[in-house]
Amino acid sequence: MPYPTDRERDRPWVMRTYAGHSSAAASNELYRRNLAKGQTGLSVAFDLPTQTGYDPDHQLSRGEVGKVGVPVSHIGDMRRLFDGIPLAEANTSMTINAPAMWLLALYVSVAREQAEAEGRDVDEVLAKLTGTTQNDIIKEYLSRGTYIFPPGPSLRLITDMIAWTVHHVPKWNPINICSYHLQEAGATPTQEVAYALCTAIAVLDAVRDSGQVDAADMAKVVARISFFVNAGVRFVEEMSKMRAFTALWDELTRDRYGVTDPKARRLRYGVQVNSLGLTEAQPENNVQRIVLEMLAVSLSRGARARAIQLPAWNEALGLPRPWDQQWALRMQQVLAFETDLLEYEDIFDGSHVIQAKVDEIMAGAREEIARVQDLGGAVAAVESGYMKSQLVASLAEYRRGMENGERILVGVNKFETTEPSPLQAEGAKAIETIDPAVEKAAVTAIEEWRTQRDNEAVERSLTALKERARTTENLFEATVDCARAGVTTGEWAGALREVFGEYRAPTGVSAAAAGGGDPQLERVRERVRATEAELGERLRILVGKPGLDGHSNGAEQVAVRARDVGFEVVYQGIRLTPEQIVAAAVQEGVHVVGLSVLSGSHLEVVPHVVDGLRAAGAGDVPVIVGGIIPPDDAALLTERGIARVFTPKDYELTEIMDGIVSLVRERNGLS
Repeated sequence: MPYPTDRERDRPWVMRTYAGHSSAAASNELYRRNLAKGQTGLSVAFDLPTQTGYDPDHQLSRGEVGKVGVPVSHIGDMRRLFDGIPLAEANTSMTINAPAMWLLALYVSVAREQAEAEGRDVDEVLAKLTGTTQNDIIKEYLSRGTYIFPPGPSLRLITDMIAWTVHHVPKWNPINICSYHLQEAGATPTQEVAYALCTAIAVLDAVRDSGQVDAADMAKVVARISFFVNAGVRFVEEMSKMRAFTALWDELTRDRYGVTDPKARRLRYGVQVNSLGLTEAQPENNVQRIVLEMLAVSLSRGARARAIQLPAWNEALGLPRPWDQQWALRMQQVLAFETDLLEYEDIFDGSHVIQAKVDEIMAGAREEIARVQDLGGAVAAVESGYMKSQLVASLAEYRRGMENGERILVGVNKFETTEPSPLQAEGAKAIETIDPAVEKAAVTAIEEWRTQRDNEAVERSLTALKERARTTENLFEATVDCARAGVTTGEWAGALREVFGEYRAPTGVSAAAAGGGDPQLERVRERVRATEAELGERLRILVGKPGLDGHSNGAEQVAVRARDVGFEVVYQGIRLTPEQIVAAAVQEGVHVVGLSVLSGSHLEVVPHVVDGLRAAGAGDVPVIVGGIIPPDDAALLTERGIARVFTPKDYELTEIMDGIVSLVRERNGLS
């Protein structure tokens, strides 16, 4: 989006809603409908198998296909996803990270096909492609969990992709450095700015040092780096954060990379306001939360977002309906076109209050950036667990403030009395649900795809990819060859897994400090000690993340609090099969299994754990579940043998621990 001169009325930002589910065909219909309503950009949500490099028929994909986004397994799916949408005229954001090179290769291949079908010059069409691939792998290790490969090879994929796009797709943003997920993982404004800029330093240094981009072209690289930030409800602090972010980015790119063009040094960022700050209790309050958070990134003209996507009011309940997404889009349109916001220069210039807060954040961020650089940079700080442990500790502190009432969350820990909401009236379909037949159809479709393609060409392209991956050559063209040959997402990722290996990031749980002086915490600790004395052994809890859901914040906080009250905690991180969880539970002799699922796959993956424990002779071990679980699903899980179901409204972790101790005593025949 071009920046206007200071004398013009500011142009509206690109307006998006994050969307995609079920299938490429269903998502295409949704995109075309949203564009017709005035949406000016597309934001593609991919399902978890696609994000983690698996095909729909892989064991880990069970229950995950089409749930949190659209499955894209090969070029045929990409063709269908953008059917009737000219890519040369679209502005497409793709939330994809570890397989970002693969999905961009599919997108570029479809753009080439569209150009060839219309008799247009292919290079001319590619030069017009605009949009963003998220492609920030550092934050995946810290917060979101959809990484595949170790940090080194992952950084190489990013570097190769940036170098290729600078030369061939010059208007594309090849990386979208995401502080958004860092805030969800507990980052303070200072940490959010600092760790995002540390990621930028790691990426820009890698591109500069790769030899694939001339020193004179580094300004082009910097100009295509974009950011994706979070806007919380403390909108004065959030707005000050963005002014600090803007100033630090300008300083960094000028001093470290020698970029002299002020336009190339502008902080180019898009926003998703804080989805995890939305509440299940009194969800209608989420509407005003979303509006206030949008103001944080739009009020200050000098630090205004150039693309905004808003969640729907009911995302804490499940997948939003088209009407809910329309409501979120209309919020943006009212602000942009009905108010006078865009008519003024920056209304905060000259404010001593705002400048003081900006200076505070900048000073703290500089200190934290220096600390990470002293550790060897962002990659080293990920591998050592430093950044992850800092985020886990910050989120633990945030939760303690919420539980003790210092941090007020309206409708949750204060002002809890409520009238029935007409938005959730009996009989109304409050959320979008995904038919289980979607997964079966996707499995059948990919089996058919493999029989219809030229499998010899597939093998040749995969072999060439692996051979090139063992060198230092750029991998993008080899990836495009795979896309055009009909290789699947799982096959591309699997080939690189063979060369690069897989990675399990540090959880950061062990470094989080226990909260002291809390009478309720001490009471539960005493109950744990008493129960251990009666049983004659340590109380052990396994905290597990079955399936592909990588949002581990809740599981990590449960693990931290369980350890704080005296449990021995078995926590192996994310992306486990039910069989792995059962094996660990039996081997460790745990007294309770706690599962965390936020992707909507709970009805598919959780019963497999219960059945596995029974088959292993451990059917007396209670299983509890936490996540975004609608009431009807909670009832079904209870019928299947789940002992307790917790949802986001159950925010008092110490109280939950007390209930778990009672559950263990009950199952072991203690009074």
